[in-house]
This record gives sequence, C-alpha cells and structure tokens, in this order.
Amino acid sequence: MPQRDGLDAVRWSVPREAPESRPALESLLERFPALADPQAKPLGERFACGEIVGADGRPWAAADSVGPGAELWFHRQLRAEDVPEIDLSILHRDEHLLVLDKPHDMATMPRGAHVLSSALVRLRRATGIETLVPLHRLDRRTAGVLAFGIRPQERSAYQQLFARSEVAKVYEARVVPAPECVLALQEGEEAILRDHLVKLRGELTARVLAGEPNAVTDLTVLEVAGDGTALLRLRPRTGRTHQLRLQLSSRGAPILGEDLYPAPRAAPAMPLQLLARTLSFTDPFSGAQRRFVSRQHPASMTRARST
Repeated sequence: MPQRDGLDAVRWSVPREAPESRPALESLLERFPALADPQAKPLGERFACGEIVGADGRPWAAADSVGPGAELWFHRQLRAEDVPEIDLSILHRDEHLLVLDKPHDMATMPRGAHVLSSALVRLRRATGIETLVPLHRLDRRTAGVLAFGIRPQERSAYQQLFARSEVAKVYEARVVPAPECVLALQEGEEAILRDHLVKLRGELTARVLAGEPNAVTDLTVLEVAGDGTALLRLRPRTGRTHQLRLQLSSRGAPILGEDLYPAPRAAPAMPLQLLARTLSFTDPFSGAQRRFVSRQHPASMTRARST
C-alpha cells in the first residue's frame, strides 16, 4: 500500500502457530485490540470499504478465512494531533543521506501522541522522499544532529556503523549541580562515567544497578556559569537508553530541564538542555569522512525560553 500522510501502511503476517483458518476481522482484532476503539471507524466498515488488503492489493472481506502466512495491510487511523509549524533545519542532503538539526520536543519516529509531528513524518511530507528512514534515534526531548538514510539498499550498511559503535558522537549538556553532586565541575576537569544501566521493556525510565559497566561516557567541563550551572562536553562510547541523562542525574548533576531523572528540587519548565552537537563516521560506500555539526547551543536555547 502507498504511504498516507508520510506514514507507511501496517503490514501484519498471520503467524505460523495461528489456527489454520479464522475470519479476517476476528484475527485482526485479536492482534490489534486498539482497532476496536469506540472513537475509531468500526473495523467491519473498514473491511466493507476495502481498506484492509492482502499482499496482492486485493481487499479482504471481514468473513474471509485467513491462516498462517496470510498478509493483511491497512493504514492506521490517527487521533487529532497538534502539529506546530516548525522550520526544519537540514544540515546536509545528497543522494544517500539527509541530516536534520532536530529541535527539542520532536520525536524521531511516529509513536503514541507524536505521529504527524515526528521528525520522520515531517521530513517525508516536506521532501517527498518516501524511503526516508532514521539511521539512529534521538530522544524526543534531545535536540541536534539526526541522520536519515535515503536509499533502502544502503540502509543496513549505515545502521551497522551505529551498531558497531563506529560513529563518533559528541553531545553538550548544561547541568545544574545539586548539593550532593559528586562531579568536580571546574572548567577543564575531565572524568569517565562508568555504570551498569538497565531499562526493562514497558518501563519509561532506566536504572543504575550493580554490575559490570555497560555504559561509558567521557566528560569534559567546558565552562561554569555565574548561576552555578556548568556546560559539559559528553562523548558516549556506548549507546544505552537515556545514558547521558541518567549518568549525570545519578551523580547529582541533572541536565537543566530534566523531567525523567529529576534532582530533589523540581525541574524547570524548559527544553532539556541536551544537544547532539556532532556526528562523525567513515562513509561505508565512498570512504569519505563525514562530519555533521549542529548549529544550536544549550546556552542560547536556555536564554530563548526565558525571554
């Protein structure tokens, strides 16, 4: 099925262990209970309108029998969503890559309440590139360099660079030290943060647990401001979920604007002052050295919100 509003259709293949034959409507509802939401168009009507199709594009009827291996394709129905008008700052675009300077509070991928407002959907609609796919992810609240692949046949090679930690990432964060801060926040100080982080499926936050370190970050203090906040350069050697946010907060130096891993005092109502500053790697196809740099800055973003 073609994309709709920058979104791919949902493809569901009936699993091998499923019963030999069941009505299509019954099978689909069992797999996707949300399709029965009272606010959504009744699934029976969607079948009757030909909105549920097979791999060959022919519509399924609600009563048709489907068994293991059968494919059902359909477009998700979207809830009303506020999509603010935001200029997308594209740092680089060629036939292989598109690199976005992502603003704060924009999801990378469509999920939950952030679908049409996600970076992927916005870029697909703005550029018309239907094959666009993110090569890595940034948290919704994190700003900065975010790379997308354009050619499907090249996607795996680029994504493997991230999987093998062959991409150099540099972040900047402005932190507000609490009284119990254990970091030496003096200009020029350096440290290596080592932790064992665990995030369980279904849980929003990660935790620091005892164990062999699986999260390592190099830290340098760039400056200390008169208000007591400090600007840090962070070079993560690993890529655990919320790694930078949790490593700093657990040491008493949460990032300004932090809301998931707060210090004892309440987090200020502002964008999370975490920026993916640079992304560098050797291109797997051309061998060229790629380096992309964000034009944003945590300090300027803080001032913009306070004015």
